[in-house]
Amino acid sequence: MVRVRFQHLLKATLLAAFALFFIKLHLTGEISNYINPKYEIMSIIASWVFLFLFLMQLFRIWERGDIHIDCSFACSHDHKGETIKFINYAIILFPLVTGFALQPTILGASIAANKGSILPHASLVETHDEIISNENHMKEEEYNRKLASLAQADLINMSPDMYSSYHGEMISNPEDFAGRKIKLSGFVYKEQGLDKHQFILARFLITHCIADASVLGLLAEFKQIPDLKEDTWIELEGIIEVTMIHGQVLPVIKASDWRILDEPIDPYVYPVLVKIV
Repeated sequence: MVRVRFQHLLKATLLAAFALFFIKLHLTGEISNYINPKYEIMSIIASWVFLFLFLMQLFRIWERGDIHIDCSFACSHDHKGETIKFINYAIILFPLVTGFALQPTILGASIAANKGSILPHASLVETHDEIISNENHMKEEEYNRKLASLAQADLINMSPDMYSSYHGEMISNPEDFAGRKIKLSGFVYKEQGLDKHQFILARFLITHCIADASVLGLLAEFKQIPDLKEDTWIELEGIIEVTMIHGQVLPVIKASDWRILDEPIDPYVYPVLVKIV
């Protein structure tokens, strides 16, 4: 006699569901909404591990032989264990249900507001001589060349691969960039305390995963109040000037031209990982 063991069938189903979830994230590109691209290989490995465990579990679903249960007067049926099992499975099911049922939300102005002021205070400004490791790979020669071009280029282009490095240089030494043209993109964030004709053009920096996201932003100023809502993605061009905010000298972009963009497929920026070769 062949009997289906329901508990093992449930385990196999959960393992298959987790494998399919990871595969879905990679096929749709949604994996970048959760983790830094440098960890994608780990999630791919996890998919294969779940598939392997699923196949192993298949052999445990069916059981052969007669099943005889001897329940004497001393036998008891304690349902406490069943309750614990139910809770355990519910905890495992929760990320699967939310993962398949809900679309990932892109970090925006509301999350930035929860993190406090984006513009640094004088007591909070730090400089980093070391480059934070990240999957944003770049050879040392290429990185040095791009960093050197920051001081020479007629137009500073805040490309995603160098965004965090360029941003750090401008925040640390704003006077060095006064009078320079700049072009960048990001989402609109209206921080409290700013004038109506000012807002912050921001990007989220992801070091490892969404949980450690930090906000990088540059103050933009317009001659007239722009009709832009928070979380609107725009491309902005202007001239860098300096201003005093929170007791700190900071760059401010005097906007000369801008246009609305569609939200990018990968809206985040990452620190640079320099390869020493």
